[in-house]
Amino acid sequence: MNPTHVKKGKNAVAHVFLIIASIFFLVPFIWLVSTSLKPIDQVFTFPPEWIPKPFEWENYSRAIEYIPFWKYLFNTSVITVLSTLGVVLSCPLVAYSFSKLKWRGRNVLFALTLAVMMIPAQVTMIPLFLLFNKLGWVGTSLPLIIPQFFGVPFYIFLLRQFFMGLPDSLREAAKMDGASELRVYWQIMLPLAKPAVLAVGLFQLMASWTDFLGPLLYLTNEDSYTLSLALQQFQNKQGSEWSLMMAVSTLMTIPIILLFFFLQKTFIKGITFSGIKG
Repeated sequence: MNPTHVKKGKNAVAHVFLIIASIFFLVPFIWLVSTSLKPIDQVFTFPPEWIPKPFEWENYSRAIEYIPFWKYLFNTSVITVLSTLGVVLSCPLVAYSFSKLKWRGRNVLFALTLAVMMIPAQVTMIPLFLLFNKLGWVGTSLPLIIPQFFGVPFYIFLLRQFFMGLPDSLREAAKMDGASELRVYWQIMLPLAKPAVLAVGLFQLMASWTDFLGPLLYLTNEDSYTLSLALQQFQNKQGSEWSLMMAVSTLMTIPIILLFFFLQKTFIKGITFSGIKG
């Protein structure tokens, strides 16, 4: 049998499998958008109607007017941007020191960093709340932002794997030319690690944007609520208005989908390189 035909056959089977799998992932989102455009009497009809008749575009304007959507969008954006900035600034620096610099206790601290990853979040939830309460941060967005500027263990591990794959000769050549360690990191190593850093930034951005438990614990003032909390409040107050709730959910989901769509190549590149090197 012609090897070329065998390869084409395998590729065809793989594509068919991926298409079928993608349909399973797309169906919930399609149903979400469809429901957001339905009149209320079509939401629970059986058999389900995938195409609304008619399209109720005003569901979106009604949903936005029902809650202070733009205020919650602003709060969510501020927390997301600042927490992502904290991760992008802190994690690559720590990962670089773990991978390229030799200092006493490096391996022990890295082992502790890995050990922290094994601790369930539920174990540290109460101690962290008590700590932030003592600092007077409960009721503000600081607990959702400041910790990210001190590094996240999983992101540090991911970036360390990437830095381990970069040749030491680049760093040694720069050091011989008189560059400081910080300059080597900032001008040579960090630009080379751009795909991995962007992947980590996307991870944190998605985590902050969709986070529900953190805002639920620390945000006590309704004016500082995020979109995830606003969605819960909407459900509590207007649980029967499923079309409006789906409209808010769609508006909350679209930015993440668009961001991933435009940055998917960089995202996949960063994850792949971080996984196979080191």
